[in-house]
Amino acid sequence: MKLYGYWRSSAAYRVRIALNLKQLTFENLPVHLVKNGGEQHSPDYKTLNPAELVPVLVDDDLSLNQSLAIIEYLDETYPQPVLLPEEPAARAKVRALALDIACDMHPLNNLRILQYLTGPLALSEQQKLDWISHWLNTGFNALEQRLKQSAGQFCFGDEVTLADLCLVPQVYNAQRFALDMSAFPTVMAVHHNCQQLAAFALAAPEQQPDAQLS
Repeated sequence: MKLYGYWRSSAAYRVRIALNLKQLTFENLPVHLVKNGGEQHSPDYKTLNPAELVPVLVDDDLSLNQSLAIIEYLDETYPQPVLLPEEPAARAKVRALALDIACDMHPLNNLRILQYLTGPLALSEQQKLDWISHWLNTGFNALEQRLKQSAGQFCFGDEVTLADLCLVPQVYNAQRFALDMSAFPTVMAVHHNCQQLAAFALAAPEQQPDAQLS
């Protein structure tokens, strides 16, 4: 398998965790999202993913974008350890937590959104940081309340699920932008428990080869 990604990409980070949890060997192919105007905009990469986003997973003849779709593919193809519960209601709740993060929180602090704010919209750096802080706080406030109802050691009970693979990269983003996380003790307790696992630690942005090239 080949994973096209970027060391700081939250979406690629999620997939790296899944691949590590399932102990799958993969080739990490960096796509630098900033250098040379962004390598994701190159003709070759646009052929691979017309959306010009990372990650993309290539597995034999399959080329798949969208991190949650990739993770569900991996979970169905390599079922141990299971990342989505078998029981339909539990499965739906885990998906909902993952989507809260991946669809409602992450896009608002994604690189291309931030570049648009300070580029065509001509917002100042401080206005950009205010935007990030507002939407991260909004998202984490809601997530904290949900996790108070669902969390054990992890987002949903005491087993790692798809939701945890989304939570850890989002906390990384928040800490990168110096968000005060003290108001979210449940979020941070789950984050701490995840970080004790090798699969999460090895997937961390600073552990990626392309981090040294940035």
